[in-house]
Amino acid sequence: MRVMVIGRATKDTEAGVPPSQELLEAMGKYNEELMKAGILLAGEGLKPSSQGKRVRISGSKRTVIDGPFAESKELIAGYSIWQVRSMEEAVEWGKRCPDLPGQSDVEIRPLFEWTPEELEAAHKEHPAAV
Repeated sequence: MRVMVIGRATKDTEAGVPPSQELLEAMGKYNEELMKAGILLAGEGLKPSSQGKRVRISGSKRTVIDGPFAESKELIAGYSIWQVRSMEEAVEWGKRCPDLPGQSDVEIRPLFEWTPEELEAAHKEHPAAV
């Protein structure tokens, strides 16, 4: 199964403060362990929301909102995509994550993985949703 591991933004990440050398080294070692185990498929840090935009969709109306975004506790600072055998394995790897200053958790969420047959069946059952 594939999962997305989401790191939350903090005041420092939103201010564009780079991580400490110690954290960079710890995360580098952690990511190397994930790669050696065949877990890490992709991962990136994100620039502050002040450099981003949102497109708000409301019916046929589209509104572009420039960052920074007020809901900073809900912002993402980075993500990884992992290939794991189970959610339990993902959680065990998540517990090994280095201490991230100003951040109390990482979120692990499974990705939808649809076979062509499943997608076709879902479309037949709910044509407007798929």
